[in-house]
Amino acid sequence: MPRATPSSKSKRSPPKASRRGAGHTHTVVYDVSKQLRTPKEMAAYLEAWLVEAPDDAAGISRALGDIARAVGMSKVAKQSGLSRESLYKALSEDGNPSLDTILRVARAVGVRFHASAA
Repeated sequence: MPRATPSSKSKRSPPKASRRGAGHTHTVVYDVSKQLRTPKEMAAYLEAWLVEAPDDAAGISRALGDIARAVGMSKVAKQSGLSRESLYKALSEDGNPSLDTILRVARAVGVRFHASAA
């Protein structure tokens, strides 16, 4: 009977610390929502998007999505009256949320939009 050989997809243990410096780079996915801890940080983040990229509707809605993830999508869904699934979809990179959705989410996460003369 032939001997079983390990598959090429076998799990490998992570490299030892002594080998990391030998040309191996360890990268992680950056998630800005983990950095948004206080309401002031959340408001400043959204304000930066509004000031720096006022015509980037997709970027602004993604920023609002980052804030919603920082607060917690379940909590935002409950407070906004929208489903978690519709929030994820609307606030994703390909989403196109309505003004009603944006205002509901903003209210739920505790930020406000302000108007000023251009």
